[in-house]
Amino acid sequence: MSHKRWFQVLMFFILLFLLILLISQTSFIFTPLLQLIGAVALPIIGAGILYYLTKPVMNFLVKRKVPKILSIVIVFLLIISVIALFVLFIWPIARDQANRLIDSIPGMIKMVEDFISYWQQNYSSIPDQVISAINDFAQDIPAYLENATSNIFGFLGAFIGQLVSIVLGVILIPFFLFFMLKDGHKLVPFITQLFSEKKAKNIQSLLSKIDKVLTSFIQGQLLVSLAVGILLLIGYLIIGLQYSVILALFGMLMNVIPFLGPYIAVIPALLVGAFQDPMNLLWVAIIMLVAQQIESTLISPNVMGQVLNLHPLTVITTILAAGSIAGFIGILFAVPIYAVFRTIAIHFYQTYVKSKKEKQDALI
Repeated sequence: MSHKRWFQVLMFFILLFLLILLISQTSFIFTPLLQLIGAVALPIIGAGILYYLTKPVMNFLVKRKVPKILSIVIVFLLIISVIALFVLFIWPIARDQANRLIDSIPGMIKMVEDFISYWQQNYSSIPDQVISAINDFAQDIPAYLENATSNIFGFLGAFIGQLVSIVLGVILIPFFLFFMLKDGHKLVPFITQLFSEKKAKNIQSLLSKIDKVLTSFIQGQLLVSLAVGILLLIGYLIIGLQYSVILALFGMLMNVIPFLGPYIAVIPALLVGAFQDPMNLLWVAIIMLVAQQIESTLISPNVMGQVLNLHPLTVITTILAAGSIAGFIGILFAVPIYAVFRTIAIHFYQTYVKSKKEKQDALI
């Protein structure tokens, strides 16, 4: 690498650190801005997810000469129909199973205590250290439950404190979604009008790539999660697992988290299966393995394709880092945000390399 190139790299990092220092010293400006962004984040994110899910339906209707406003109305009617079907047919079953599962937790704890007592009475050859550890764990179970309960109530208290803003955000989602569907196509021309024709085409290409990545991830991840949830429900019903609907719904929701979600989803199913019948440990593991194999070999490649093209180690590192910074929200949005920034970085690098070959100005 030439001295000029080294100097350019050095200047880039110096300017980057100066920018970070400037932002840290002017937090009084950025803090209110971040609070404003946080206030509108819920309706924008919720409407954005629904936008990418419903945009193909609207485009299909528009191509069939259906007026755009009427197409949007049909999209809203479809969303309302899906919510109504869930509330009428799935929610009552899930709610009943969740209540019965909560009621059965004391019985499960009693079974564990009885098993430990039986083991102590019939297997006197167990080392004292192991028996002491088992006794300590059994005695600490109420404390663990009390701690978990207090954490739940603390979470509920914080949740109730934010309930008004959440309700307002949910109410605003349909309005944001309506204008996204109606005027979303105007965003790219609005941005590119600030640039010259050649750079405008470059910006349009970048925005098209970002749109493709977000479309692939949101539509693909939710469709994949739905497919996995259906597969889990079928498998749980076949083996007669109790609380199959609520466990399948939990598996479907957790599968939204890339890579780590399936491992989180199987934990409650394994616990419930073990208390119902120890053989269910094997059957639940097989069902989850089969569902994940079908998802990874048949569903994901056809739904999500190779647009994201992220290495599993990169996904794990990104999720862990985002989780330590922003908790569950960070875990949920880590991969799409990383994929977007990766797309931007690759695009700018390709633009820079192309400008050097053609001896012309880069985009920036």
